[in-house]
Amino acid sequence: MADLRPAAGQAGHAGDPVLQTRGLSMVFGGLEALNNVDLEVGRDTITALIGPNGSGKTTFFNCITGIYRPTRGQVTLFPAGLPAIGLKGLAPDVITHHGLARTFQNIRLFNNLTVLENVLIGRHTRMKAGLWGALFRDRATRREEREAIGHSFELLVSYGLDHMANELAKNLPYGDQRRLEIVRALATEPRVLLLDEPAAGLNIGETSSLRDLITSIRERERVSILLIEHDMSLVMSVSRKIYVIDYGRLIAQGPPDEIRRDPKVIKAYLGEE
Repeated sequence: MADLRPAAGQAGHAGDPVLQTRGLSMVFGGLEALNNVDLEVGRDTITALIGPNGSGKTTFFNCITGIYRPTRGQVTLFPAGLPAIGLKGLAPDVITHHGLARTFQNIRLFNNLTVLENVLIGRHTRMKAGLWGALFRDRATRREEREAIGHSFELLVSYGLDHMANELAKNLPYGDQRRLEIVRALATEPRVLLLDEPAAGLNIGETSSLRDLITSIRERERVSILLIEHDMSLVMSVSRKIYVIDYGRLIAQGPPDEIRRDPKVIKAYLGEE
């Protein structure tokens, strides 16, 4: 395979890899949850990772976001115009600072904080005030806090949650809680947004709104998206490329039309007809 990585100092082009894993493997005791997974997320694209329950999808997310340290393999981020960054072994907060943000299959909001406060927590990863500023609240710290509030509220306006800014997160309808978790991730200014089954628990109408939200984020924020999802209609409609995993191994990869017809995928995941 040709090396598509942009050279250090060059701006990347749409479709060039922004995130790449090579030989990524994860062993728990004697169980190999991931086995030599090679995956690329193209710049400014939506990529999907699908597979049966227990196939290793969330383990993959946990490995690339620092929750697990992979047993073998590499995870590399290619920021446009900057040298490549190896992410293996870095702490989750450092990985977030480098540009990976994620949501979770089970929503993880701060339920007793407001919608705006939840987004502000995401925004704090980009703030520079240290302990001194937090204790003494100098002019620069106060200005940065005002800017963070303004940026967070702008995100709420952009994604239709501004009228709920002062509501407690736990009082939002389920679909809006999903939306809020995604907006909080966007507040970290990610290069790659990782969505772990964002359609879980949504009805047909909410899933349709989610589809619009995902495509809107890619276009508006110029962020690459890696999506884990069981809703095949959603996956097929938004993804440029799909990877299929089964028992921790990649069994197929390609555009949606190829994946839809692949016999291995039909047998392992989509079901025999």
